[in-house]
Amino acid sequence: MAYDPGAIDAALSAAVGDDPALIAELRRAFVEGASRAVQAMRAAQSDDEWRAAAWRLRGLAASFGAVRLMALAASAAESGASDPALTAKLERAVARL
Repeated sequence: MAYDPGAIDAALSAAVGDDPALIAELRRAFVEGASRAVQAMRAAQSDDEWRAAAWRLRGLAASFGAVRLMALAASAAESGASDPALTAKLERAVARL
Protein backbone atom coordinates (compact mmCIF):
# COMPACT_ATOMS: atom_id res chain seq x y z
CA MET A 1 0.00 0.00 0.00
CA ALA A 2 1.53 3.30 -1.06
CA TYR A 3 1.24 6.41 1.06
CA ASP A 4 1.31 9.99 -0.09
CA PRO A 5 3.34 11.99 2.43
CA GLY A 6 2.44 15.08 0.41
CA ALA A 7 -1.17 14.76 1.53
CA ILE A 8 -0.10 14.95 5.17
CA ASP A 9 2.09 17.95 4.46
CA ALA A 10 -0.75 19.62 2.57
CA ALA A 11 -3.13 19.07 5.50
CA LEU A 12 -0.55 20.46 7.91
CA SER A 13 0.18 23.42 5.67
CA ALA A 14 -3.53 24.20 5.47
CA ALA A 15 -3.75 24.10 9.26
CA VAL A 16 -0.62 26.06 10.21
CA GLY A 17 0.42 27.93 7.10
CA ASP A 18 3.76 27.93 5.37
CA ASP A 19 6.09 27.26 8.29
CA PRO A 20 8.36 24.35 7.32
CA ALA A 21 9.78 23.96 10.84
CA LEU A 22 6.32 23.73 12.41
CA ILE A 23 5.12 21.35 9.70
CA ALA A 24 8.16 19.11 10.31
CA GLU A 25 7.55 19.18 14.07
CA LEU A 26 3.87 18.29 13.68
CA ARG A 27 4.71 15.54 11.17
CA ARG A 28 7.22 14.09 13.65
CA ALA A 29 4.60 14.21 16.42
CA PHE A 30 2.10 12.47 14.13
CA VAL A 31 4.51 9.65 13.27
CA GLU A 32 5.46 9.20 16.94
CA GLY A 33 1.79 9.10 17.96
CA ALA A 34 0.95 6.63 15.20
CA SER A 35 3.86 4.43 16.26
CA ARG A 36 2.65 4.47 19.87
CA ALA A 37 -0.87 3.52 18.77
CA VAL A 38 0.44 0.57 16.75
CA GLN A 39 2.57 -0.55 19.71
CA ALA A 40 -0.55 -0.36 21.90
CA MET A 41 -2.27 -2.63 19.42
CA ARG A 42 0.65 -5.07 19.54
CA ALA A 43 0.55 -5.04 23.36
CA ALA A 44 -3.24 -5.38 23.60
CA GLN A 45 -4.30 -8.01 26.11
CA SER A 46 -7.90 -8.15 24.94
CA ASP A 47 -9.99 -7.57 21.84
CA ASP A 48 -11.38 -4.40 23.46
CA GLU A 49 -7.87 -3.00 23.96
CA TRP A 50 -7.01 -3.89 20.34
CA ARG A 51 -10.10 -2.10 19.02
CA ALA A 52 -9.55 0.95 21.24
CA ALA A 53 -5.95 1.33 20.04
CA ALA A 54 -7.02 0.85 16.41
CA TRP A 55 -9.70 3.54 16.77
CA ARG A 56 -7.13 5.89 18.34
CA LEU A 57 -4.87 5.30 15.35
CA ARG A 58 -7.76 5.88 12.97
CA GLY A 59 -8.64 9.17 14.66
CA LEU A 60 -5.04 10.32 14.62
CA ALA A 61 -4.69 9.45 10.94
CA ALA A 62 -7.94 11.28 10.16
CA SER A 63 -6.70 14.37 11.99
CA PHE A 64 -3.64 14.50 9.78
CA GLY A 65 -5.29 13.61 6.48
CA ALA A 66 -3.61 10.19 6.23
CA VAL A 67 -6.61 8.64 4.51
CA ARG A 68 -5.07 5.28 3.64
CA LEU A 69 -3.69 4.77 7.15
CA MET A 70 -7.10 5.78 8.50
CA ALA A 71 -8.78 3.13 6.36
CA LEU A 72 -6.31 0.46 7.40
CA ALA A 73 -6.77 1.33 11.08
CA ALA A 74 -10.56 1.25 10.67
CA SER A 75 -10.28 -2.17 9.08
CA ALA A 76 -8.20 -3.34 12.05
CA ALA A 77 -10.78 -2.00 14.50
CA GLU A 78 -13.60 -3.68 12.65
CA SER A 79 -11.73 -6.99 12.62
CA GLY A 80 -12.34 -7.00 16.36
CA ALA A 81 -9.38 -9.17 17.33
CA SER A 82 -5.64 -8.84 17.59
CA ASP A 83 -4.01 -9.82 14.31
CA PRO A 84 -0.20 -9.92 14.21
CA ALA A 85 -0.14 -9.77 10.40
CA LEU A 86 -2.34 -6.68 10.38
CA THR A 87 -0.24 -5.09 13.11
CA ALA A 88 2.87 -5.68 11.01
CA LYS A 89 1.13 -4.10 8.02
CA LEU A 90 0.27 -1.05 10.14
CA GLU A 91 3.87 -0.82 11.36
CA ARG A 92 5.11 -0.82 7.76
CA ALA A 93 2.55 1.82 6.82
CA VAL A 94 3.65 4.10 9.67
CA ALA A 95 7.31 3.57 8.78
CA ARG A 96 6.57 4.82 5.26
CA LEU A 97 5.22 8.10 6.60
